[in-house]
Amino acid sequence: MIMESERLGTDVEEMIDAASAEADDGLLVVDPSPETVVSIIEAGSKGDGLPATSVLADRRALKGVMDDFLIASKAADLIDAGALTLRIQSNDAENSLFISTERVLALVGTDGGLTALASDDDDFVSEVSRTYHGAFEDAAEYPLRTPPLTRVRETMAAELGEATRDDFDRMLGSLGTVGGNGDGLDEVTASLLVAAKNDVLLYDVSKWGEDVGIASKATFSRTKTRLEDLGLIDTEKVPIDVGRPRLRLKIGDERLIGLDAGELATNAAELLD
Repeated sequence: MIMESERLGTDVEEMIDAASAEADDGLLVVDPSPETVVSIIEAGSKGDGLPATSVLADRRALKGVMDDFLIASKAADLIDAGALTLRIQSNDAENSLFISTERVLALVGTDGGLTALASDDDDFVSEVSRTYHGAFEDAAEYPLRTPPLTRVRETMAAELGEATRDDFDRMLGSLGTVGGNGDGLDEVTASLLVAAKNDVLLYDVSKWGEDVGIASKATFSRTKTRLEDLGLIDTEKVPIDVGRPRLRLKIGDERLIGLDAGELATNAAELLD
Protein backbone atom coordinates (compact mmCIF):
# COMPACT_ATOMS: atom_id res chain seq x y z
CA MET A 1 0.00 0.00 0.00
CA ILE A 2 1.42 3.37 -1.07
CA MET A 3 1.01 6.06 1.58
CA GLU A 4 1.69 9.75 1.34
CA SER A 5 1.47 12.44 3.94
CA GLU A 6 0.51 16.03 3.19
CA ARG A 7 0.31 18.81 5.77
CA LEU A 8 -2.82 20.83 5.08
CA GLY A 9 -2.75 23.19 8.06
CA THR A 10 -6.06 24.28 9.51
CA ASP A 11 -7.66 25.24 6.19
CA VAL A 12 -10.54 22.81 5.69
CA GLU A 13 -11.19 24.22 2.20
CA GLU A 14 -7.70 23.14 1.08
CA MET A 15 -8.39 19.66 2.38
CA ILE A 16 -11.66 19.47 0.45
CA ASP A 17 -9.91 20.65 -2.72
CA ALA A 18 -7.28 17.94 -2.29
CA ALA A 19 -9.91 15.26 -1.76
CA SER A 20 -11.95 16.42 -4.76
CA ALA A 21 -9.08 16.66 -7.20
CA GLU A 22 -9.44 13.06 -8.42
CA ALA A 23 -13.11 12.47 -7.62
CA ASP A 24 -14.84 13.09 -10.93
CA ASP A 25 -17.05 10.03 -10.33
CA GLY A 26 -18.18 11.30 -6.93
CA LEU A 27 -16.86 11.67 -3.42
CA LEU A 28 -17.89 9.85 -0.24
CA VAL A 29 -17.12 11.69 3.01
CA VAL A 30 -17.26 9.63 6.21
CA ASP A 31 -17.50 11.05 9.75
CA PRO A 32 -16.74 14.70 8.90
CA SER A 33 -16.63 17.40 11.55
CA PRO A 34 -19.44 20.00 11.54
CA GLU A 35 -16.94 22.53 10.13
CA THR A 36 -16.17 20.18 7.26
CA VAL A 37 -19.86 19.69 6.50
CA VAL A 38 -20.33 23.47 6.34
CA SER A 39 -17.30 23.82 4.05
CA ILE A 40 -18.63 21.11 1.71
CA ILE A 41 -22.01 22.87 1.47
CA GLU A 42 -20.43 26.29 0.89
CA ALA A 43 -18.08 24.90 -1.78
CA GLY A 44 -20.98 23.22 -3.57
CA SER A 45 -23.14 26.35 -3.37
CA LYS A 46 -20.40 28.50 -4.91
CA GLY A 47 -19.98 26.12 -7.84
CA ASP A 48 -16.31 25.51 -7.03
CA GLY A 49 -16.13 22.27 -8.98
CA LEU A 50 -17.10 20.03 -6.07
CA PRO A 51 -18.09 16.57 -7.36
CA ALA A 52 -21.38 14.92 -6.43
CA THR A 53 -20.83 14.29 -2.74
CA SER A 54 -22.28 11.72 -0.36
CA VAL A 55 -21.87 12.48 3.34
CA LEU A 56 -22.14 9.84 6.07
CA ALA A 57 -22.09 11.75 9.34
CA ASP A 58 -23.10 11.71 12.98
CA ARG A 59 -26.72 12.80 13.50
CA ARG A 60 -25.76 15.38 16.15
CA ALA A 61 -23.14 16.91 13.88
CA LEU A 62 -25.64 17.22 11.04
CA LYS A 63 -28.33 18.64 13.30
CA GLY A 64 -25.95 21.25 14.68
CA VAL A 65 -25.07 22.38 11.18
CA MET A 66 -28.65 22.34 9.92
CA ASP A 67 -29.88 24.48 12.80
CA ASP A 68 -28.49 27.34 10.72
CA PHE A 69 -31.23 28.19 8.19
CA LEU A 70 -28.86 29.69 5.64
CA ILE A 71 -26.57 26.65 5.55
CA ALA A 72 -29.50 24.21 5.66
CA SER A 73 -31.31 25.95 2.79
CA LYS A 74 -28.13 25.85 0.69
CA ALA A 75 -27.81 22.14 1.48
CA ALA A 76 -31.43 21.65 0.40
CA ASP A 77 -30.60 23.32 -2.94
CA LEU A 78 -27.72 20.89 -3.48
CA ILE A 79 -29.87 17.90 -2.52
CA ASP A 80 -32.57 19.03 -4.96
CA ALA A 81 -29.93 19.25 -7.69
CA GLY A 82 -28.61 15.75 -6.91
CA ALA A 83 -25.23 17.18 -5.91
CA LEU A 84 -25.39 16.21 -2.23
CA THR A 85 -26.74 13.30 -0.21
CA LEU A 86 -26.78 13.26 3.60
CA ARG A 87 -27.07 10.05 5.60
CA ILE A 88 -26.69 9.19 9.28
CA GLN A 89 -23.79 6.99 10.32
CA SER A 90 -24.40 4.39 13.01
CA ASN A 91 -20.77 3.82 14.04
CA ASP A 92 -17.89 6.25 14.44
CA ALA A 93 -14.98 5.95 12.05
CA GLU A 94 -11.46 6.16 13.44
CA ASN A 95 -10.74 9.15 11.20
CA SER A 96 -12.62 11.38 8.81
CA LEU A 97 -12.34 9.78 5.38
CA PHE A 98 -12.65 11.12 1.85
CA ILE A 99 -13.14 8.29 -0.60
CA SER A 100 -13.07 8.46 -4.40
CA THR A 101 -12.54 5.77 -7.01
CA GLU A 102 -8.85 6.72 -7.19
CA ARG A 103 -7.79 7.53 -3.66
CA VAL A 104 -8.59 7.34 0.05
CA LEU A 105 -7.68 10.30 2.19
CA ALA A 106 -7.74 10.00 5.99
CA LEU A 107 -7.64 13.14 8.08
CA VAL A 108 -5.57 13.18 11.26
CA GLY A 109 -5.81 16.08 13.68
CA THR A 110 -2.63 17.33 15.36
CA ASP A 111 -1.61 20.39 17.35
CA GLY A 112 -0.30 21.86 14.13
CA GLY A 113 -3.56 21.46 12.26
CA LEU A 114 -4.65 18.70 9.91
CA THR A 115 -2.55 16.06 8.19
CA ALA A 116 -3.92 14.07 5.28
CA LEU A 117 -2.76 10.48 4.90
CA ALA A 118 -3.52 9.33 1.38
CA SER A 119 -3.38 6.01 -0.45
CA ASP A 120 -3.92 5.24 -4.12
CA ASP A 121 -3.20 1.53 -3.76
CA ASP A 122 -5.88 -0.17 -5.88
CA ASP A 123 -6.64 -3.04 -3.51
CA PHE A 124 -6.78 -0.79 -0.44
CA VAL A 125 -8.93 1.83 -2.16
CA SER A 126 -11.32 -0.87 -3.41
CA GLU A 127 -11.64 -2.43 0.04
CA VAL A 128 -12.28 0.88 1.82
CA SER A 129 -14.68 2.01 -0.90
CA ARG A 130 -16.64 -1.24 -0.72
CA THR A 131 -16.86 -1.08 3.08
CA TYR A 132 -18.04 2.48 3.40
CA HIS A 133 -20.23 2.62 0.31
CA GLY A 134 -21.97 -0.42 1.78
CA ALA A 135 -22.39 1.41 5.09
CA PHE A 136 -23.72 4.44 3.22
CA GLU A 137 -26.30 2.39 1.31
CA ASP A 138 -27.53 0.86 4.58
CA ALA A 139 -27.75 4.20 6.39
CA ALA A 140 -30.90 6.27 6.85
CA GLU A 141 -31.23 9.60 5.05
CA TYR A 142 -30.94 12.71 7.20
CA PRO A 143 -34.45 14.25 7.39
CA LEU A 144 -33.69 17.80 6.24
CA ARG A 145 -36.92 19.79 6.39
CA THR A 146 -35.55 23.21 5.48
CA PRO A 147 -36.75 24.44 2.06
CA PRO A 148 -34.17 25.11 -0.68
CA LEU A 149 -32.90 28.70 -0.68
CA THR A 150 -33.65 29.04 -4.41
CA ARG A 151 -37.32 28.23 -3.78
CA VAL A 152 -37.46 30.60 -0.80
CA ARG A 153 -36.09 33.48 -2.88
CA GLU A 154 -38.20 32.81 -5.95
CA THR A 155 -41.48 32.50 -4.07
CA MET A 156 -40.74 35.50 -1.86
CA ALA A 157 -40.19 37.68 -4.95
CA ALA A 158 -43.36 36.37 -6.58
CA GLU A 159 -45.63 36.67 -3.54
CA LEU A 160 -44.14 39.47 -1.42
CA GLY A 161 -42.31 41.53 -4.03
CA GLU A 162 -38.80 41.75 -5.39
CA ALA A 163 -37.91 44.57 -2.98
CA THR A 164 -38.75 42.30 -0.04
CA ARG A 165 -36.71 39.46 -1.57
CA ASP A 166 -33.75 41.78 -2.15
CA ASP A 167 -33.90 42.99 1.46
CA PHE A 168 -34.07 39.38 2.65
CA ASP A 169 -30.93 38.59 0.62
CA ARG A 170 -29.10 41.57 2.09
CA MET A 171 -30.17 40.63 5.61
CA LEU A 172 -28.91 37.06 5.20
CA GLY A 173 -25.67 38.36 3.70
CA SER A 174 -25.06 40.74 6.58
CA LEU A 175 -25.67 38.06 9.20
CA GLY A 176 -23.69 35.30 7.52
CA THR A 177 -25.69 32.75 9.51
CA VAL A 178 -29.32 32.65 10.60
CA GLY A 179 -30.55 30.71 13.60
CA GLY A 180 -28.58 28.50 15.96
CA ASN A 181 -25.83 31.05 16.53
CA GLY A 182 -27.38 33.06 19.32
CA ASP A 183 -27.87 36.24 17.31
CA GLY A 184 -31.62 36.32 18.03
CA LEU A 185 -32.54 36.39 14.34
CA ASP A 186 -33.97 33.18 13.01
CA GLU A 187 -35.54 32.79 9.59
CA VAL A 188 -39.04 33.72 10.83
CA THR A 189 -37.80 36.88 12.57
CA ALA A 190 -35.80 37.89 9.50
CA SER A 191 -38.82 37.34 7.25
CA LEU A 192 -41.05 39.46 9.49
CA LEU A 193 -38.51 42.28 9.70
CA VAL A 194 -38.10 42.58 5.93
CA ALA A 195 -41.88 42.31 5.58
CA ALA A 196 -42.30 45.20 8.05
CA LYS A 197 -39.64 47.22 6.19
CA ASN A 198 -41.73 46.83 3.02
CA ASP A 199 -45.22 47.26 4.58
CA VAL A 200 -46.29 43.68 3.78
CA LEU A 201 -49.44 42.21 5.31
CA LEU A 202 -48.95 39.71 8.14
CA TYR A 203 -51.39 37.37 6.37
CA ASP A 204 -49.29 37.42 3.18
CA VAL A 205 -45.90 36.79 4.81
CA SER A 206 -47.22 34.09 7.14
CA LYS A 207 -49.07 32.32 4.30
CA TRP A 208 -45.95 32.48 2.14
CA GLY A 209 -43.80 31.17 5.01
CA GLU A 210 -46.10 28.23 5.66
CA ASP A 211 -46.50 27.38 1.97
CA VAL A 212 -42.75 27.41 1.28
CA GLY A 213 -42.00 25.35 4.40
CA ILE A 214 -40.24 27.85 6.68
CA ALA A 215 -42.74 27.69 9.56
CA SER A 216 -46.44 27.52 10.34
CA LYS A 217 -48.73 30.55 10.36
CA ALA A 218 -49.01 30.10 14.12
CA THR A 219 -45.23 30.41 14.49
CA PHE A 220 -45.23 33.58 12.40
CA SER A 221 -48.06 34.96 14.53
CA ARG A 222 -46.27 34.17 17.81
CA THR A 223 -43.03 35.71 16.55
CA LYS A 224 -44.91 38.81 15.36
CA THR A 225 -46.42 39.22 18.83
CA ARG A 226 -42.99 38.92 20.45
CA LEU A 227 -41.45 41.50 18.11
CA GLU A 228 -44.43 43.78 18.64
CA ASP A 229 -44.16 43.45 22.42
CA LEU A 230 -40.47 44.40 22.16
CA GLY A 231 -41.37 47.40 20.03
CA LEU A 232 -39.39 46.34 16.96
CA ILE A 233 -42.43 46.14 14.71
CA ASP A 234 -45.88 47.67 14.73
CA THR A 235 -49.12 46.88 12.90
CA GLU A 236 -51.95 48.83 11.37
CA LYS A 237 -55.38 47.47 10.48
CA VAL A 238 -56.31 47.20 6.80
CA PRO A 239 -60.07 46.79 6.18
CA ILE A 240 -61.21 44.08 3.79
CA ASP A 241 -64.63 43.47 2.22
CA VAL A 242 -65.44 40.38 4.28
CA GLY A 243 -64.11 39.31 7.67
CA ARG A 244 -61.79 40.89 10.19
CA PRO A 245 -59.31 43.58 9.08
CA ARG A 246 -55.85 42.33 8.20
CA LEU A 247 -52.68 43.67 9.74
CA ARG A 248 -50.02 45.54 7.81
CA LEU A 249 -46.54 45.18 9.31
CA LYS A 250 -44.52 48.33 9.98
CA ILE A 251 -41.16 49.04 11.59
CA GLY A 252 -41.95 50.05 15.17
CA ASP A 253 -38.69 51.22 16.72
CA GLU A 254 -37.64 54.64 15.40
CA ARG A 255 -34.00 53.53 15.61
CA LEU A 256 -34.72 50.99 12.87
CA ILE A 257 -36.70 53.22 10.53
CA GLY A 258 -34.89 54.11 7.31
CA LEU A 259 -32.09 51.58 7.75
CA ASP A 260 -31.03 49.36 4.89
CA ALA A 261 -31.60 45.65 5.34
CA GLY A 262 -28.06 44.94 6.55
CA GLU A 263 -28.17 47.67 9.16
CA LEU A 264 -31.68 46.58 10.14
CA ALA A 265 -30.45 43.05 10.79
CA THR A 266 -27.48 44.18 12.86
CA ASN A 267 -29.42 46.68 14.95
CA ALA A 268 -32.43 44.39 15.43
CA ALA A 269 -30.13 41.59 16.61
CA GLU A 270 -28.59 43.95 19.21
CA LEU A 271 -32.02 44.99 20.44
CA LEU A 272 -33.10 41.36 20.72
CA ASP A 273 -30.06 40.34 22.79
